[in-house]
Amino acid sequence: MREAFPRPRGRYAPTPSGLLHVGNARTALVAWLSARSAGGSFLMRVEDLDGPRTVPGAADAALRDLAWLGLDWDEGPDVGGPFAPYVQSRRQAVYEAALETLARAGRLFPCGRSRKDLQELASAPHGGTGSPAYPRSLRPKQLAADWFEHFRTGGEKAIRFAVHDRPVRFVDRLLGEQVERVDETAGDFVLLRRDGVWAYQLAVV
Repeated sequence: MREAFPRPRGRYAPTPSGLLHVGNARTALVAWLSARSAGGSFLMRVEDLDGPRTVPGAADAALRDLAWLGLDWDEGPDVGGPFAPYVQSRRQAVYEAALETLARAGRLFPCGRSRKDLQELASAPHGGTGSPAYPRSLRPKQLAADWFEHFRTGGEKAIRFAVHDRPVRFVDRLLGEQVERVDETAGDFVLLRRDGVWAYQLAVV
């Protein structure tokens, strides 16, 4: 008989920008305890998408420090696993396949606007304050059927995900049921940056 709920999976994903500090260790410990206390598996994944910030040897040092603290993991860059590789910079093919799937589903579009452009829209009369949500009105009215193929051969724009205009509901373990309107708080978000770097929303979340 199939289980009603899948086995929980927890993870810690260090950024190799320096040595592990107390805050990192605390976060890893909480994630490990949460997974293990629920009878779940625990994995490590190195978040090295930001190349200039990556310090050689920092990832290996972090894993050694966490093992010294008594943490263990079922999957990771040093032990492998069914979803390898567990180093983000080596998962290019995985992200490209996901992007192509979303493009075929009509959920993506190219965007040449910068953060400055969006801030100027937000500072316009009645534009509100704070970081602006990407408005639906800026989506292309129509895209060529082969736009994604042309983009892959030399695109100089970002790729955004077209969000639904309906609420997202989920249950937070501490706060209970939550309702989020992504279209209002964030709008269409970036999955691939203009400089070719995979965005947090695709590679991490």
